Amino acid sequence: MAQNKTTETENSVTHFINAVEDSTKRNDSLELVRLMQQQTGYTPKMWGAAIIGFGTYHYKYASGHEGDAPLVAFSPRKAAISFYCYLEPENREELLSQLGKHKSGKGCIYIQKIADINIEVLKKMISLSVENLNKLYPPQ
Repeated sequence: MAQNKTTETENSVTHFINAVEDSTKRNDSLELVRLMQQQTGYTPKMWGAAIIGFGTYHYKYASGHEGDAPLVAFSPRKAAISFYCYLEPENREELLSQLGKHKSGKGCIYIQKIADINIEVLKKMISLSVENLNKLYPPQ
C-alpha cells in the first residue's frame, strides 16, 4: 500500500510563513494561523512541506487505505491561499455563496487575500470542518 505523501512534520510553522515571498500572503498567513488556532483550539503543525494544519484525524477507507490528516488546514501557494476543510454537501454551497471572492475545487477553496472574504463565514467553515470530521472519524 502506498504511503501518504502529506504527513505531519516537526518543521517550524513560523519559519515556513516567514519564507513566504509575497508580503500580503505572509501577513494573511500569520492572521490565518491566529484565527484557525483560536477557532479550533489546536496548535498549528506543518503537514508536508507547505500545508499548515490544525488538529488531526485518522481515516480508513473501505479500500483499506488509511492515514492521518489535519481537521482543517491552509497553504499559502503562489497562485492563491488554499483552504482544506470538510463541509457537508448540504452546507457547502450556502457557505461558499456567503464567503466572498473565491474559487473552489472538490476539496479546496482558493482565495487571493483575507480582505476578499467574510471572516465570520470562514470561522463557521473552520468550526464545521472540525465538527464534521470528528463525527465521521471519532477521536480514539
